[in-house]
Amino acid sequence: MIIAIHQPQYLPWLGYFDKMITADVFCYLDNVQYKKNEWQNRNRIKTAQEWQWLTVPVLYRFPQKINEVKINNKVNWKRKHLQALVTNYNKAPFFSEYIGFFEEVYSRDWEFLSELNVYLIEKLRKSLNLDEKQTDLASSLHLSDDPTDRLIDICKALGGDTYLTGRDGVRYMNLERFNQRGIKVKVQEFRHPQYPQLFGDFVSHLSILDLLFNCGPESMQRIKR
Repeated sequence: MIIAIHQPQYLPWLGYFDKMITADVFCYLDNVQYKKNEWQNRNRIKTAQEWQWLTVPVLYRFPQKINEVKINNKVNWKRKHLQALVTNYNKAPFFSEYIGFFEEVYSRDWEFLSELNVYLIEKLRKSLNLDEKQTDLASSLHLSDDPTDRLIDICKALGGDTYLTGRDGVRYMNLERFNQRGIKVKVQEFRHPQYPQLFGDFVSHLSILDLLFNCGPESMQRIKR
């Protein structure tokens, strides 16, 4: 059984969901230290000026874990994000099919960043017909504090014999320790596809919502392709 493990990100890119496609079980690594200026509270969308960030403002104090980080709701970020989607995707082929979901998300009150991210990912994976995949929270498991042993513990707890890592993962993992504990390591093989977009030349590594608005029901096949 293949286990994939990743921090809950905000509106992740296509490669994040490719991990879900490949794995049998996906675990949200929500109990590790939050990292500023990465992908946990922001992602990119396409605009007429190439691309822009959608950033969720947070109230972060080092060394808080991801599931401890609160959203700064004194900033009207929800209105800004929804307006950005309407402005930049209202002419996309499948805008009307998906905008209602985002209107619902941005109408709700969110206190913790991790809760928002997991909710979004769970809903988005259903749009990709990945709802049969099992998902779990790392914070619900008893795990080692050591980075490598933590990953192995998650695999063992979820009944896995193979850990699916990103291409860069092998640089910081102790591969011998995986072998000693009977866990194989599989490196993700994902090549970013091109697909129809608005606003000129193709821009890769955007949020999954760019693919959904532009390709709709074909999005899953585009990722696999």
